[in-house]
Amino acid sequence: MKNSHFDIDLAKGEAAEKLVLDILTDAKLEVKEDGRWKETGNLYVEIWCWQQLTQSWEKSGLLVTESKYYAFVIEGAVLLFPTHIVIDACKRFGISARCKIPPNPSKGFLITVDNLLESTRTYFGDEEL
Repeated sequence: MKNSHFDIDLAKGEAAEKLVLDILTDAKLEVKEDGRWKETGNLYVEIWCWQQLTQSWEKSGLLVTESKYYAFVIEGAVLLFPTHIVIDACKRFGISARCKIPPNPSKGFLITVDNLLESTRTYFGDEEL
């Protein structure tokens, strides 16, 4: 007889359903669309923005978000990560970058989807959730 892990699989499935339900109903999301992702393979995560009114760099994006999750929309798909995973990926793997699009240029980090997945594996270890 085959060894069944139904109870373990059921618990994991229920935890996954709870996570998705939380995200869809209660969680604050920061949603970013990166039109250059296909070209560069990188995701840009903003942390500073030039404010015309004050003529100074001010914290923005990841440094000020109150969102529990970050969503990256790329090629019609949504990649969703807990914000602390995005922070970890930026700290560990981020390459400093600037976006020079007027009127509000910004500073941030370039990270890859693989960087985000590595941060997820580091945080969750062998656990799936």
